[in-house]
Amino acid sequence: MNYTKFEKNLIDNIKEAQIKLGFENRPMSLNYIQASLNHLFDCECTENILSEFSGYAESRLGTIAFRAIRDGFCITVSAEGTAYVNNLNDGYEFITELVSTVRNHGVSMEQVIDIFNKYSSDVSIKEIHNDEFDLLVYFSNGKPDEYFYCLTDEGCHITYHRFIREDYEDLGF
Repeated sequence: MNYTKFEKNLIDNIKEAQIKLGFENRPMSLNYIQASLNHLFDCECTENILSEFSGYAESRLGTIAFRAIRDGFCITVSAEGTAYVNNLNDGYEFITELVSTVRNHGVSMEQVIDIFNKYSSDVSIKEIHNDEFDLLVYFSNGKPDEYFYCLTDEGCHITYHRFIREDYEDLGF
């Protein structure tokens, strides 16, 4: 079983939360829907797989607990694991700048797109015609990250939702 895709996603989500909220030396819980877990593990994710993953990642993330929730699992990473993630800095420059920028009121969609273009010349931008999002933006070559960002102009600020490719495709836009 290959656990690296899920481990990277879990670390990326913890890091994004720390960038947004700051680091506190305590455990962090994240809810994952079953479909996302299935995509990240490339198979039907079960409690057994999560238990095996916990053992696999323990040397980096400490104790990892999980419990079933409606339509998925709540994954709790220990304080030791969140401290490990907090100390990771390489590769998070883009998301750090994106979070910092969208926090500001009055930032335009163009300013947010400029951040993507600053980090890559291989940026895809697509209009989304629905009531929820305005644009889909992602790095076509997966660098500096492989996530799909759905941007919305809320009038006074820009918001984003970040998806793995498969979860975005499941939305059916």
